[in-house]
Amino acid sequence: MELKKNKYEIDMCHGSIMDKLISFALPLMLSSILQLMFNAVDVIVVGRFSGSQALAAVGSTTALINTFTNLFIGVSLGANVLAARFYASGREKEMSETVHTAIMLALVSGVMMAVIGQIFARGALELMGTPEDVINKSTLYMRIYFLGMPFFMMYNYGAAILRAVGDTKRPLMFLIVSGITNACLNMIFVIVFHMSVEGVAIATVISQLLSCTLVLRCLHHTEGSYQLRFSRLCIKKYYLKQIFQVGIPAGIQSTVINFSNVLLQSSVNSFGSVSMAGYTAADNLMGFLYVSVNAVTQACMSFTSQNYGVGNYKRMDKVLRDCLVLTVAVALIMGSCFWFFGPEILRIYTSNPEVITHAMEIMSITIMPYFLCGIMDLFPGALRGMGHSGVPMILSIIGTVGTRIIWIFGAFPHHRTLRFLFVCYPGSWGITIILQVVCFWFVRKKILRQIAQN
Repeated sequence: MELKKNKYEIDMCHGSIMDKLISFALPLMLSSILQLMFNAVDVIVVGRFSGSQALAAVGSTTALINTFTNLFIGVSLGANVLAARFYASGREKEMSETVHTAIMLALVSGVMMAVIGQIFARGALELMGTPEDVINKSTLYMRIYFLGMPFFMMYNYGAAILRAVGDTKRPLMFLIVSGITNACLNMIFVIVFHMSVEGVAIATVISQLLSCTLVLRCLHHTEGSYQLRFSRLCIKKYYLKQIFQVGIPAGIQSTVINFSNVLLQSSVNSFGSVSMAGYTAADNLMGFLYVSVNAVTQACMSFTSQNYGVGNYKRMDKVLRDCLVLTVAVALIMGSCFWFFGPEILRIYTSNPEVITHAMEIMSITIMPYFLCGIMDLFPGALRGMGHSGVPMILSIIGTVGTRIIWIFGAFPHHRTLRFLFVCYPGSWGITIILQVVCFWFVRKKILRQIAQN
């Protein structure tokens, strides 16, 4: 039976796997890179036209913004897994009610985030030890940025629904439109109207509104079981509970890992604003690497979830194997490019040679072993596709956050260099992989035992 109902959807349960994984992951990879460019363009424009203080102000908010938002973005993974399962098994009523519950949840959580951002922005930045010379600009940037949270959330949840049916191409088209809009508005506000961080923040909010409008319009006009009708928007407890079972642990994992990055940012802040600017630029490049390997993780989760929904367990193993190959290939190719052409790429962000030196110091430790980060996320992705999210979350927190906290507070004070600080990245990835592989082996064995009993 062919599950593909239009040219945008992918049948994940039949046929060859690798070409479909690439067809799914590549548009998602490009979409994520474009979404990152919202912040990267902000960083480049303010760095070039408003100076290193404005650059540090925008950069110092990144880890904090991610910590606030990733819980709710993680919950969208629960909507993706549930929708994929219902779609593959042809349960149209359940699929429709999952869609309407997810979009309503996105709206409510987005409004909550907007309010939280206004109230706690400055206090959170003060707790991070943000220097006095940038904290006012950092606070302004965060408060304006958070006004766009309802649009940001609804876009991400809408895109999660489309990914569940294999459609990663249309979200890419929407982000191309909003990404170009964002870049143009950045230059108009900063270069023409001489605005600083407030200009790039306003541009980002407008572009998020645009991408949100496009994805909701797409869902509204579809003829499939995932059609959105605004009159039917409501939160149904039955589906909310199932979304939360997968999504909440994923969100907590992401939030806590980002909290460890906030601790890392605080350690970087202790070196001063030049090191902060270097970390901001390096972190942007690592962000491109992360979203690229994460696209393969998302593919693994969606493919696993659909095949789990129809009981196609052997195909799930093949999906994981192909995803491991794809992750390592993507990370090594991109990592090599960033390593060999790092100084040239970093000049896009800043012309300050000292900032570039600090950025390359950080990247020398993190870029080449980045495939470990991709592998570390793949196994929890496969487990979430099977509906198991709690234990992978705990293991990720122990492996990643535990290692980084011990390193930051135990080892780093005795060897205070940027290079030594960032050794905690590959170290924590390796430890977490071991824990996740053991967990996956036990879950897979349990599933096989259940099949044998039935």
